[in-house]
Amino acid sequence: MKYTSIEISADSGAGDIAAFAMAVHELLGLPVTMRSLNKKGVRIEKRKILDTDYTGPVLEQVLKENKVIRAIPTSGKYTGIPVIVVPIRNKEGYGIAAIGVVDVVGTVDLGLIFGDYPEVVKQVQECVKSRVAVP
Repeated sequence: MKYTSIEISADSGAGDIAAFAMAVHELLGLPVTMRSLNKKGVRIEKRKILDTDYTGPVLEQVLKENKVIRAIPTSGKYTGIPVIVVPIRNKEGYGIAAIGVVDVVGTVDLGLIFGDYPEVVKQVQECVKSRVAVP
């Protein structure tokens, strides 16, 4: 049996990163988007690669700023849906790719779930608000 490797670089294309993105998708069961610094990437939902020329505003912002971003995009395929996107950094700490998922915590109606526990709702909302950045 021949084993191949998966390498992610700033120049990885959709075909290079698809297996990694699919593994994250299968692990979490959430929509996943991923791209490298220099090439567009993939969008995966329901165990299918829906786009192999994908980018989004939060993926691009993460690559530009090299930091984790929780946001609600105002454009793109996930407009109005909370997402979290993280950089994939090389050994020197430079962001060479970005991967994102729908932010399940950001989609939960905390008031409905914790209606009888107003202090819990307040604490969680303050925590989420401190992490959310609007692009």
